[in-house]
Amino acid sequence: MTQVTLGLGCDRGASLETLENAVARSLEIARLTVDAVTEVATIDQKSDEQAILQLAALHGWSLRFFSAEALAQVQVPNPSETVHKHMGTPAVAEAAALLAADVAMQDLLLEKYKYRGTDGKNATVSIAKRRRRE
Repeated sequence: MTQVTLGLGCDRGASLETLENAVARSLEIARLTVDAVTEVATIDQKSDEQAILQLAALHGWSLRFFSAEALAQVQVPNPSETVHKHMGTPAVAEAAALLAADVAMQDLLLEKYKYRGTDGKNATVSIAKRRRRE
């Protein structure tokens, strides 16, 4: 079975419901089930983001955090000036997924998917196929 890493980004204070819906729609687009997900990755500035912490705990996914400097080194298909201005890196979701999965851009199964929740907050999800580990 394909194993994947989710890269997540979200507005500060986004609800768990917004993140769950963003992830569900992303997996549907990529034709994957929640069982394929093994870990979640994001920027270290989100290490206290309750919805991300709750989502990982709810599903038993490991959670990895990366610095803006580490994420900025990753080639991504959709860099954003807005993200760079606020977070110090051109990408969070795509770069975090690729870095955590230890793969290159061609292993991105879903580029940055943007979702706006009923709480008015935005979430982004990217999905990378994990490298097979021996």
